[in-house]
Amino acid sequence: MGTPEFAATVLEHVLGSDDVTVAAVYTQPDRPCGRGKKCLLGPVKTLALERGLPIHQPETFKDPAEVATLAAYKPDVLLVAAYGMILPQAVLDVPALMPLNVHASLLPSWRGAAPIERSIAAGETLTGVTIMRMALALDAGPMVMQRTLAVGVNDTAGTIRAELADLGGRVLVHCLKRLRQGAVPLVEQDATRVTYAKKIDKAEALIDWTRPAAEVHNHIRSMTPNPGAFFFWKPAADKPALRIIAQPGKVGCPLPPGAKPGDILGLMDCQIGIACADAVYLVPAVIPAGKRPMNAQAFSCGYLGKCDEDAMAVCGPPGE
Repeated sequence: MGTPEFAATVLEHVLGSDDVTVAAVYTQPDRPCGRGKKCLLGPVKTLALERGLPIHQPETFKDPAEVATLAAYKPDVLLVAAYGMILPQAVLDVPALMPLNVHASLLPSWRGAAPIERSIAAGETLTGVTIMRMALALDAGPMVMQRTLAVGVNDTAGTIRAELADLGGRVLVHCLKRLRQGAVPLVEQDATRVTYAKKIDKAEALIDWTRPAAEVHNHIRSMTPNPGAFFFWKPAADKPALRIIAQPGKVGCPLPPGAKPGDILGLMDCQIGIACADAVYLVPAVIPAGKRPMNAQAFSCGYLGKCDEDAMAVCGPPGE
């Protein structure tokens, strides 16, 4: 049971295991997407079609007939990864052994819909995956296995999601092998260490330049590639503000005298220097609304009207 690319990667690993037979795939119903509102197939459904697997896309499991259809497969285990639907107890009771979920955090930290984004935004340098036995409460079931993954200073939600999907698939296959050999140990989560990762609201992606540059960096990384961390830039007093997505860069030098948070200072080290609370943040590329991605030099020349030498900005003295 799963829907996005994360779940498809996990499914690939399961399909590659000689010890497991996938009886059927459950995924979210196709959703209209884009200006034409055409229904696009999710990654899990696409993979299932390629492999000739039975596919089910119920809107809900409130209908007993849907639960009966699932039960007719007589599964030993239910495997769930980023399904995007709350499963009732009737579904969790279907498998002969247990329902297993692949969660992209080191539980009990970051239960919920956006563990990867919240972890990166918090500046954490260690994440991982947890295989847990599902319970009715959100991500609260006992843990079967965990594996850690280091988070680099330049990792984004996109890069970490891909790595955790691969790691999660490998750990899940190992877990299933252990399960075939007998009972697996179940470790209850420490309720005193629980944190929650609520779903990302697109409005949250707005960059707050009044924060320290390191926090801005973590925020941008956590929103990349989707929904994309953005800011508004007003080209002139009589012009509407332009919405611009910033690509992750790095913390730069001290602020020059008089710089205020949000000021676009010019080019520094071939990147756009933007003032934060305590330092300059260097943005290597941007995506203006309705436009294609462009590097810092192209933005400076095309939007700021500053090219070559007149685009260069200078740092402030240390400690300023």
